[in-house]
Amino acid sequence: MSEPYIVPAKDAEYEFTEKRSRFIGHIFKIESAEQAQEILARMRKKYWDATHNVYAYVLKGGVERFSDDGEPSGTSGMPTLTVLRGAKVQNVLCVTTRYFGGTLLGAGGLVRAYSQAAKGALEEAGLAVMTPFKVMRLNCDYSFLQPLRHALPSLNVTESACDYGEKVTLELLAEPQYCDNALRHFMDMSGGQFPAEIVGEKLFEKNLE
Repeated sequence: MSEPYIVPAKDAEYEFTEKRSRFIGHIFKIESAEQAQEILARMRKKYWDATHNVYAYVLKGGVERFSDDGEPSGTSGMPTLTVLRGAKVQNVLCVTTRYFGGTLLGAGGLVRAYSQAAKGALEEAGLAVMTPFKVMRLNCDYSFLQPLRHALPSLNVTESACDYGEKVTLELLAEPQYCDNALRHFMDMSGGQFPAEIVGEKLFEKNLE
């Protein structure tokens, strides 16, 4: 069974100024290294006049990449990646654009600034958990449909699809810990006439509180 993992809830931006240098942190949800490169190309085109476009990304499965983009080694890309690792977020790209303001920040100042940009953008994005749901299928008579739908919320089950034919075919979703109880409830409700079966699994996004 798939394991839950954390992703950004949305794309986001966070901007601040440090000693007249302008920093713009961006968070993007991504699915592949190719998508990360496409977004990077777009950002470099958009901020063509920026001094630096530093980035780091993490993909589910362990792929990690980062670049200082001309900043002193270890002062920008790695601190950005460290923030992403600390949040345990995956399938994420962080790009921080810097417009140099004329005052050197020093290595420590750069680490703090790029870390702040990544943290701020990640806070703006929020976090969500890609959560595995079991897919259940149930065929029933039309007379059973309304009582069944009425029971779903209390069972922590969601209806995701319905096909109206000679009988009604419902596709239902539930997190794994709720499945056994739901299956028993459907069996009891119908007196054994309309048992449900688990037919697969899907990942869905749930926002963290």
